[in-house]
Amino acid sequence: MKVAVLGTGYVGLVVGACLAETGNDVVCADVDVGKIDDLRHNRLPIYEPGLEPIVARNQRSGRLQFTTDLGNAIERSDVLLIAVGTPQDEDGSADLQHVLDVARTIGRHMNGPKIVVTKSTVPPGTAERVRTEIAGQTQRPFHVCANPEFLKEGAAIEDFMKPDRVVVGVDSAEAAQVIGELYAPFVRTGNPIIFMDIASAEMTKYAANAMLATRISFMNQIARLCEAVGADVTLVRKAIGVDRRIGPAFLFPGPGYGGSCFPKDVQALIRTGEERGVPLDILKAVKDANERQKRVLFEKLARHFDGSFTGATVAVWGLAFKAETDDVRESPALVLVEDLLGAGANVRVHDPAALEAARRHLGDRVVYAGQAYEAVEGATALVIVTEWLEYRNPDFDRLKRLLARPLIVDGRNLYDPERLARLGFTYDSIGRRLACASS
Repeated sequence: MKVAVLGTGYVGLVVGACLAETGNDVVCADVDVGKIDDLRHNRLPIYEPGLEPIVARNQRSGRLQFTTDLGNAIERSDVLLIAVGTPQDEDGSADLQHVLDVARTIGRHMNGPKIVVTKSTVPPGTAERVRTEIAGQTQRPFHVCANPEFLKEGAAIEDFMKPDRVVVGVDSAEAAQVIGELYAPFVRTGNPIIFMDIASAEMTKYAANAMLATRISFMNQIARLCEAVGADVTLVRKAIGVDRRIGPAFLFPGPGYGGSCFPKDVQALIRTGEERGVPLDILKAVKDANERQKRVLFEKLARHFDGSFTGATVAVWGLAFKAETDDVRESPALVLVEDLLGAGANVRVHDPAALEAARRHLGDRVVYAGQAYEAVEGATALVIVTEWLEYRNPDFDRLKRLLARPLIVDGRNLYDPERLARLGFTYDSIGRRLACASS
């Protein structure tokens, strides 16, 4: 099948590479000349495990191409996937200008019947606006579909190749057949392609992300209450997770969610509700709880330092909003670092993949460590914000020797409190009792 992916950001690049991997003739188009040149040389703008070899392999085979000529990409393809960004507008809604610009470009280059698919995360009603923009430029027939993505950063290849489900909003049986054929290689084990009306497909993406964000904020608030009453959130999480009505996923407490999806999508859904006269009070509470949670690590540190960071050096492990990505958008780590700098602390940071991305936000105000232990040397505290595998089983004897004060504040509950206390650390985690060497 001849496919054009319009936009080579995170979603567009993963989608284009994976569709080429299954034998389709794919061209990924973008107006960013530098990005396209890098992609042609297999230099990826994002860190995503497993993506680079797929891009390189399919470019060598000729199944995957990159271009800045959007018009040619549209004209040569039968299925057009819109995968441009939808940043948050000033009022919290999704900014659709890039999506609608692409729709007009499609209309101007329609040289035959096309199936136009929105992959970008867009609020309900966007596909109809795309249809209107295209129709304003052409008399040729076309179909519009909504096909939201459910890719987790750090596991996007697995998610696309082996999806839990594929959600497709269609306007005709013909479009459903074509999209069904496009996705057939990915659902051979029986996971469903769920066809529905377009507005429902658009709504599904927002509802899914809002539900996951709600679970995260709920558990974070339960964790805070556990600390207040002397309970252990790890035990609480395990006990409620075996309830089949609840399940174990997204019940791990932490320093708050971040990234390009949850914060933006929750806010966009709140805004959509306001526009339609449907107040989404639960999601407003989710958003507010998450903003408070992003400061919980700083609050813990402040208690250990009696509110004064004068002369303190704090080591921060993890800057990406989650492991296996270099994405620092809305990352709790950046909030923590800014709070520490504002309080007068010196900060050293380490992350296996996100140092350069963080540098664009933090500049030269912090020390960037190439190795995790380098960040810790002489520090008066270590804070763990991102759950990278290399942080899960460190050399604790080495850590204790390097730290000027054996204090670890763990935002991901990676370690056993009793073990850390026996090793001589003061260990403060999320939703569990403070562990001290003297206890």
